[in-house]
Amino acid sequence: MSGPGLFVLGLGLAAALMAAVFAVSLRIRNFSIVDIAWSAVFTPLVLLYAALAEGYLPRRALIAAMVTLWSLRLAWHLGARISSLHPVEEGRYVQLRREWAAHLNRRFFLFFQAQGLLAALLSIPFLLACVDRRPALGPFEIAGAALFVVALAGEAIADRQLASFKADPRSRGRTCRSGLWRYSRHPNYFFEWLVWVAYFVFAWPSPWGSATIYCPLLMLYFLFRVTGIPMTEEQAVRSRGDDYRDYQRTTSAFVPWFPRT
Repeated sequence: MSGPGLFVLGLGLAAALMAAVFAVSLRIRNFSIVDIAWSAVFTPLVLLYAALAEGYLPRRALIAAMVTLWSLRLAWHLGARISSLHPVEEGRYVQLRREWAAHLNRRFFLFFQAQGLLAALLSIPFLLACVDRRPALGPFEIAGAALFVVALAGEAIADRQLASFKADPRSRGRTCRSGLWRYSRHPNYFFEWLVWVAYFVFAWPSPWGSATIYCPLLMLYFLFRVTGIPMTEEQAVRSRGDDYRDYQRTTSAFVPWFPRT
């Protein structure tokens, strides 16, 4: 199947899945599950591309394994966090409920669909790799896979460190400053971004692969300007006050670096 046809099919799949998840969110009264859905939807997308494209089979298998491993790990992690709070929504979505109260369901439906569209657009590097017929893996693909391993390990370590901190009753109302969180306020976001850099590097040698530079750039924009760091830190200041303000003053926002005194 051709690349454009596969993309249209993937776009329709993402939209349908996010519509179904929106219906579930209404039933359980918890819009937080959109985070789980966004992470998980990349698995059916990449499996669709790998199954129907006609590119080099080892390349299709490798990118499908990379994306599936990242997607399901993140969905599992978010699912565990959200289920521990349910039926209470995460603070970001409680705030959106207040802001969108006048047109709540319509705005959240569009929000869910926007997440599906974003997922489809971000899946294009996987699609280009899957349709690439070159009969060998090159240095860019090997480098991309190696960077992916580092990034995925860093993200998993950061998530585990934060989960362990939160599980300690003595941590209530305090900010995690141990492990990777001593060097970055958002090490999970930093390594998440590196995952997308790895996908870009992997797709680079495929036809039109260099154009997918927009993926890590778009992720960086969303992390810094939309639903990542701004909303997370607003909620952290609301819940932890001066303790978090001091953390902001002394600790790098994104790239891990030595804390300021």
